[in-house]
Amino acid sequence: MPRATVIAVATIIGVAGVAGVAGGTAIGLSVSGFSAIPGVFGGSRVSTIGAVDFTNPLSIPPLAASTIDESGRRTFTLTAQTGSTEFIDGSRTPTWGFNGSYLGPTLVAERGERVQINVRNELDEPTTVHWHGMHLPSAMDGGPHQKVESGAEWSPSWTIDQPASTLWYHPHPHGATEDHVARGLAGLFYVTDPLERGLDLPHEYGVDDIPVIVQDVRFDAAGALDRRGGFVGALGDRILVNGTLAPILEVDRSVVRLRLLNASTARVFNFGFDDGRDIVLIGTDGGLLPRPQPLESLPLSPGERAEILVAVTPGETVVLQSRDPQLGAVVPFGGPDGGSDAFDVLQVNAAESLASEGVIPSDLVPIESLREADASAERSFVLDGTEINGRTMDLNRVNDIVILNSTEIWTVTNDMPRPHNFHVHGVQFQVLDQNGAAPPPTLSGWKDTIYLEPNVSYRLIMQFENFSDPNMPYMYHCHLLAHEDAGMMGQFVVVKPGESVGTPGGTVHQH
Repeated sequence: MPRATVIAVATIIGVAGVAGVAGGTAIGLSVSGFSAIPGVFGGSRVSTIGAVDFTNPLSIPPLAASTIDESGRRTFTLTAQTGSTEFIDGSRTPTWGFNGSYLGPTLVAERGERVQINVRNELDEPTTVHWHGMHLPSAMDGGPHQKVESGAEWSPSWTIDQPASTLWYHPHPHGATEDHVARGLAGLFYVTDPLERGLDLPHEYGVDDIPVIVQDVRFDAAGALDRRGGFVGALGDRILVNGTLAPILEVDRSVVRLRLLNASTARVFNFGFDDGRDIVLIGTDGGLLPRPQPLESLPLSPGERAEILVAVTPGETVVLQSRDPQLGAVVPFGGPDGGSDAFDVLQVNAAESLASEGVIPSDLVPIESLREADASAERSFVLDGTEINGRTMDLNRVNDIVILNSTEIWTVTNDMPRPHNFHVHGVQFQVLDQNGAAPPPTLSGWKDTIYLEPNVSYRLIMQFENFSDPNMPYMYHCHLLAHEDAGMMGQFVVVKPGESVGTPGGTVHQH
């Protein structure tokens, strides 16, 4: 198989064109080393490498429709609803989705635009919608305090004010987040800006700019999603990409952008390609990097995003994999937590004739580094079991108080021999060091979620700009969703100097 160059980016150029809808298609798949509940209770290794019969066209989530009023405000509508999806030919699986039976449409908005999103809940139970990675007022964040009751509607509105980036949205109901996400409630949110559009990168949505929402799943004998799990949560034995099993992406461009989201509830993926070609990272959760970073493999824990550009030659085929950790630089999990599992994820087929559109840039966008000397406070967070600093989540307790427009350094430590990760709402951060050493290239840009390998400590620096509310907190938590639901979460409020802190929570406008 011919080698090709692989590049990674972290934000979007404009979008045009739509192909397909997230949904189910048939699959041909055999799994070696399969056990009753793989990787959860110490079962056998799961590997689908070389065993996936890639036959199904990759579904592309539709672009979300929107309207613009006289003031210039862009309005979207998302409806959380029940349904069923045919993942396996002839078998329908009960699922949830936004504006459909599984997953949701891709939202696109420009930096500087004011947006409103009308969230309708047609489920039989309360839910929320959290805008993961977005810098916005805490009352619009969609955390557990912004609960949307069954039959109600919530309409958050804010002005987009952050660099071009690939964000996502998903439920955040206290104690039920894993269940709601696993059923299918998730979607992408692209932020665009002129600086990113000025780079000659692939930009046609669904053609050479491809969303890649990766989830591990397993089905019971009746075709329903089996979400039983162990310490890390439920781990699957098959891979969905945009709701498609055994997906094929047919491309007719010489350079293709893949936007990777790990939307799994527990599993860490260690992405690579079957022919060993490099991944060159040029973006992370919160935007583009200054320049490309070549990698042997790309680990992404739940909630993390990255984008990759793949340069292909006419007629070639390449398979995106989550590789056995022995082949990569990072060991995601160990022993019974799925660390030795490996998957074929997505097959990319290049046409015999390719159009040359988009390039692989040598430089991207500048990033201004936050300075340690500007930090006015330092905090420490130790993750142990399902606690942070020896406490579990209490919706009525503010754990930390942050001053508006301050810079802080947070030291986050995984004090266990098993994995966690850490997500902070409302801000993007930079990584100062990992166990006292310079961070790896995968952590060299803006981040909002970070994987915490066992017995590791990171120092994160962040600035809390623009938004304050003494009564409405933001969250920080482990994004292994079973841990979050078990209470591995805390709350912080951002206040003006001298401002008193109120009681957490507030009134959610519903009608």
